[in-house]
Order: sequence, then structure tokens, then C-alpha cells
Amino acid sequence: MKRGCWLLGMLLCCMLPMLAVCADTLPAGAHAAPPAMVARITLDGPIGPAAAEYFDDAAQRAAADGAVAIVLQLDTPGGLSESMRQIIARMLASKVPTLVYVAPGGARAASAGTYILYAGQIAAMAPATHLGAATPVSLGGSTPMPLPKAADKLPASAGSSAPAKPDQADDDAESHKVLNDAIAYIRSLAQLRGRNATWAEQAVRGAATLTASEAAQQHVIDFVANDVADLLAKADGRKVQVGERSVTLQLKGATVRDYAPGARTRFLAIITNPTIAYLLLLGGVFGLALEALHPGAMLPGIVGAICLLVGLYALQLLPVNYAGLALMALGIGLLVAEAVNPTVGALGVGGVVSFVIGSVMLMKTGVPGYAVNLGVIGGIAVGFAASLGVIVWLVLHARRTRLFIGDAAMLADTGLLLEPVTADGEGWMMLRGERWRVRCASALPAGASVRVVSRQGLLLWVEPAPAEASVS
Repeated sequence: MKRGCWLLGMLLCCMLPMLAVCADTLPAGAHAAPPAMVARITLDGPIGPAAAEYFDDAAQRAAADGAVAIVLQLDTPGGLSESMRQIIARMLASKVPTLVYVAPGGARAASAGTYILYAGQIAAMAPATHLGAATPVSLGGSTPMPLPKAADKLPASAGSSAPAKPDQADDDAESHKVLNDAIAYIRSLAQLRGRNATWAEQAVRGAATLTASEAAQQHVIDFVANDVADLLAKADGRKVQVGERSVTLQLKGATVRDYAPGARTRFLAIITNPTIAYLLLLGGVFGLALEALHPGAMLPGIVGAICLLVGLYALQLLPVNYAGLALMALGIGLLVAEAVNPTVGALGVGGVVSFVIGSVMLMKTGVPGYAVNLGVIGGIAVGFAASLGVIVWLVLHARRTRLFIGDAAMLADTGLLLEPVTADGEGWMMLRGERWRVRCASALPAGASVRVVSRQGLLLWVEPAPAEASVS
């Protein structure tokens, strides 16, 4: 009996590892599978270098964390074409499907946002949102929409033999090239996702816009969703194309994890704000100017060098008009010249005018959110003008002020003789609290008031002072 119990115990010990292995090979339904995770990335504001870097970094982290989908929540007035293309390229190359969602209510996907919306595997909008107005703008300002030529408006039966007029300024080759490239790009995205390519062309060519319900009716977006939960519920079970694969979205019960921008991205977003970059540039220039005027101060030079380098780094990420930058540099140079070598104000006035024109031209891109705030430019211009006025006033006041030092100030000054002076003889007088050896052509008694005529070294030539002259 004891021998049988011992054999049974040995058998159970041998079977325990086998039971553990079998437990691992049980069907998936036997274990509670963890819920799927959906990453949410929020782009709120103009599309620029910081937004492109944020999306790229967050999308990589979401894929590494095992996200089954990315919800790109969008609210943008537009942005830079290069940054927009970087975001779309990342979306197309990603192995995780992207659900572009224009939200919350009142948000928009204008200009560059329309392209991004078309690029998503799922395009959705919240109620009371809109999209469109995707006409590209040039770096010099707004690009006019191409209008039909006069000859195209005439009926075919008119048979007008009038010679065709030359193309207008808005029909130049550069504008057509940019416009046609933008149209081809958004049409290719529409065809890739099976969306309304005709309206996409209208959004670029004619700046057309749609509300959320209108976009759903015209097959520009897939559906309207009230919130992210509604978005996931409506997208669940849909088949989408991710690269070369056809994927069925499994989003039921998925948890949503927000991916906030990192410290580098937040810093980049601050310095690439055109107004901040503009102020950094000015701070750097004037910091170095103060260091040059006051050598050894150290702090202005160090702070100025840091601000200048950070500002230049931000400018190389932004669409800068270098003619405006050159005019700003000229204006600052003229203002510094006016401060160092004051004139009647000609250099200073030219500097203020050049600086203001250059500041306005610096980032006049026509892209919302990518122009220097005119209020900041106006405030700095008023400050420069006030400083110039103070300098000119000081110069004019100095020219009318009586001299107090040097030979020129001593001439015509008056004092009292300390002892009698004979004709062509020498004596001593008190002038400005100092004793001077004097010589006079006529005899004068002690205590007489005399006026300085000239100076020869330490000897002053004097003459009797007029009765109304004051003694110093």
C-alpha cells in the first residue's frame, strides 16, 4: 500500500509540468485577452515643422506600443505645404491605420488640413465642423484663383476673330505649376481612398468648402461622429487598405491613449512661432550691439548670441523672405549708426522705415498663423521712433547748451583779480575756483572784474569785463 502511494505521488509530480504546457496551449478564448489600444494624436493649430515632428514621433511610439489604430484629431486653419506632405508621407508609410477626425465642434480642416483628411484610411468629422479652401498660396502672398479667360466665356457661335489677349498676371507659369501640382496631389489621395476626387479638385481650384453633413453626403468623408467613442464604434468592422494589405478594423471596446508632444516638440513649437522667432532675432542683434558698445559686460553678449542662434535656427525652418531680412538688417544698422554718430535724424528715419518694411515682408506667406504679428511690429517701430526722437532732441539741445569745459568754454569767461596788475604786467586771478596767472594790456586794481581773451599755456590774457558781465 505504501509503495502504491509513493508511485502515485511520483506520477503526479511528473504530470505537473505537462499540465502547465497544456494550459499555455489552450484556445485564446480561454484567457481574457487585453483590450485593444488606440492612440490619439491631436493637431490643434497651424501645420508647421513642430506639428510634423510631433506626429512622426507620436506615430512611431504608438506603433511600438502596439496600437491597432491612430486617431488623428484635427483642428487647423492650414499650414506649410512641406510640413503637410511630411505628415501625409508618414501616414501612408505607417503600418497602423490612421483615422482622421475633425473635432471638436467648431473645428475645421482648412487648406493643408483637407489634404490630411483625404489621406486617412477613415475620414470623419464632428457636427458643426467644416473643411475645404485648399487653394495653395505662394510665399509672396495670396495666389489668385485662376479665372476662365474671356475667350472661354464666349459662345461657340460667336466666332469672334479678335486676337486673344495675353494671359493676366494670375495666369503665369509659376502659379499654374503650383496649382496643378496641388490638384494632382489631392486627386491622387482621393483615388487612393476612394473618395470624391471632383470636389477635391474644386477645393483646390475654387477654394470650395463643405460642412460635416454635406461632406458625408458628397462622399468626401466616411461618416459624421459625435465623439471619439462614436468614431470607433462606426469604424469597427470596416475594411481599409494599409500599404499593400487589406485590414479589417477591430476597434470594439478599444481603449484610447493620448500621446502628448515631447519637450523637444513643445520647444520647437514655441520658437517656430513667427513672432517668437522675430523677437529672438531682434534680441540677439541688440544683445550683441550692447556688448560691442560696452565691452566686458558679458551678459548682453551671451544672451544675445544664444537668442540669435536660436532665432536663426527657427528661421531656417520657416518660409523666410530674405529681402525682408536684408531690409531689417539695414534698418538696424542705420539705427545703430544714428546712435553712435548722431545726425539730424536722416539715418534714424531711414532705419525705422527700412526696419518696418522688412518686418512686414519677412514672413508674408498668406498662410494662416505664419506671419509676424503686426501689433508687435508696430510696437517695436513706435519704440524705435521714440528713441530716435529722444536722440535728435538731445543733439539739438546739446548744440544750444553753453560749454563748460575746454578752451572754448574758458574764453569770454569772467573772474576777479586777486592783486593789482600793471600795464603789460602779470598778476593772479580767481576763475572757476582756480588761481590763474594773468596778463593785461592795461593797469587794473585788485578785485577788478576781468574777461578771458585767450590762453597761452598756463597764462591767461584778460581785459576789463563789461559792467553787466557776471563773475564765475
